Amino acid sequence: MKSKFVFVLFFSYFCTYASLSAIQVDVKDITGKSLDLVMVTIKAEKPQVPPRDDHGYPPEGLEFFITPEVTMFTSPNGKVNIPFPYAPQVIIRLRKIGYKDLNLRSYSNGSSVSFRMEKITDPNQLVGQYPSNSWVAALEFGEDKDLRKTYLEQCGFCHQQGSFFMRRAFTEGDWEEIINRMMGYGARPHGKAKKKLPGILANAYVDLLKHPERVKPGRTWGKELYGAVIREWPMGDSFSQMHDLLFHKKTGLVYVGDNIQDRLWEINPNTGKTVVYKVPKQPEDELGGLLPGRLRSFQKHETYVGLHSLAESPIDGHIFITPSLQKRITEFDPFTKKFKDHMFQNGLYPHTIRIDEKDRVWFTLALSNQVGMFDRTNNTFHYYDLPARTKKESFSLWISGFIIKLMNWGFPMHLLPVDERVSGMPLPYGIDVAPNGKVWFTRLHADTIGVIDPKDDSFQLITTPFQGPRRLRVDRNNHVWISVFPEGSIARYTPEDGKFKLYPLPTAIDGVETPYSLNVDRKSNLVWVTGTSSDNLMAMDINTETWKVYPMSRKVTFTRDIEFSLDGKAYSSNGAFPSWHIEDGQPTLMEVTQSK
Repeated sequence: MKSKFVFVLFFSYFCTYASLSAIQVDVKDITGKSLDLVMVTIKAEKPQVPPRDDHGYPPEGLEFFITPEVTMFTSPNGKVNIPFPYAPQVIIRLRKIGYKDLNLRSYSNGSSVSFRMEKITDPNQLVGQYPSNSWVAALEFGEDKDLRKTYLEQCGFCHQQGSFFMRRAFTEGDWEEIINRMMGYGARPHGKAKKKLPGILANAYVDLLKHPERVKPGRTWGKELYGAVIREWPMGDSFSQMHDLLFHKKTGLVYVGDNIQDRLWEINPNTGKTVVYKVPKQPEDELGGLLPGRLRSFQKHETYVGLHSLAESPIDGHIFITPSLQKRITEFDPFTKKFKDHMFQNGLYPHTIRIDEKDRVWFTLALSNQVGMFDRTNNTFHYYDLPARTKKESFSLWISGFIIKLMNWGFPMHLLPVDERVSGMPLPYGIDVAPNGKVWFTRLHADTIGVIDPKDDSFQLITTPFQGPRRLRVDRNNHVWISVFPEGSIARYTPEDGKFKLYPLPTAIDGVETPYSLNVDRKSNLVWVTGTSSDNLMAMDINTETWKVYPMSRKVTFTRDIEFSLDGKAYSSNGAFPSWHIEDGQPTLMEVTQSK
């Protein structure tokens, strides 16, 4: 009865304002010249707000509605007509690099409004608008330029470096404390980097604050933005980490995992109807999971399982989840809304997960140097033990359980020695299943990709000519696309000739960009990439090798994965950790509809 009442209430609300439907915005500069490609973001002045009775979050199983925010860009005549059938009164924000933001309240939906934007003349205010990678690209590393890759790889996998939180006069001691704390979360800068980075960063950021002219602007917004629509649904709060997501092909719902709060968010992008499910914990699970010491200093969390990655079964539509802080795979039935755990004994830190056409569930085990496979036909696990790079690494992997105990006992992790390619932690990371059935994976710290042939259980490791392969996906031609996290590129590997080809990202500045992830829309033959340091999502046409770039509405947008609807919409989530780094401290689910 409650569900029907909520739906009727929403339907009535929607119909009341659907006739208002749009607000027309006209933007000029102070001289009266029309301003092209102004980012116009519309929000409801009074968005629907769910109750937050469960530790500050919506109660489990309650149906509620999230009012989306809509962003579009002005045409050459300075105008844009933005459909917004969600509220009678709206808030408008105008943003264009080089001009002062305008944040304007209480305009009637269905009206036509005009605004004037003022240019920025203060160079410090101007560079304050630039994205994080603009600042990192301008940092002076002197003779230690090689440390920039380490800085990006090891200090940029939870949140942006170079964001407005970093652009401060931190002392060398401050930076040393920050790096030690990040090592407690899992960062592994090598010994030389750990020793030198505090001094380098302290001096380099102070230098840029004195010389803002050295910071270059990000990529200029392009004509692909005419007619493009970006919608966002605020989810969770500043203590959430909206990690991976899944567009569910059988239902059209989007699922987003809150890694820090162990909640699975289910949202209907057509209506905004949302339900939150708590991933169940076992009676013996500790707060913090198998790494209880890792989040001991974090102010608010309910991390028992560490919800990480999601995949949909092509057979029955069940969703399989990697609870990274436990030794199990979790199954969620999106029709009955029931969870089921599949326990295993071997392996540590189940990471990224994919499912093949035979309904076998493949996942990386990041801390034990393995790839796992769960066979649903007989409920058994199979493991592929990957080779260590050295005898030293073999020993480190053998005692990895003891090292984790040291961490949980409060041993300062920054005291453990780390060499340049993080021996002891090859870190199997991304994984995907090719159309031909082969399973590809990366090892982030080992600079390798690998392939498993399920027909005979053989596997092969391939050294990459670049550092830090993070996540990968396979296109319809069985070519492998890899995000090259610290080098501002993506790579394509063609198995037929064993060759790699690098594609510098259009958002990279002097090679600085951190593509956390990518995905291939096999239907449209596009490879989408997360511009994790530049607040963008971008898409490259594989046939023409041409790019389109879509800026997100919030600064410090840290995107971790990309999914697609059946009609080609791209989805991602703002998964910064901690989420208070995001411009307004609000994680969101994001949807990009390209212009036709």
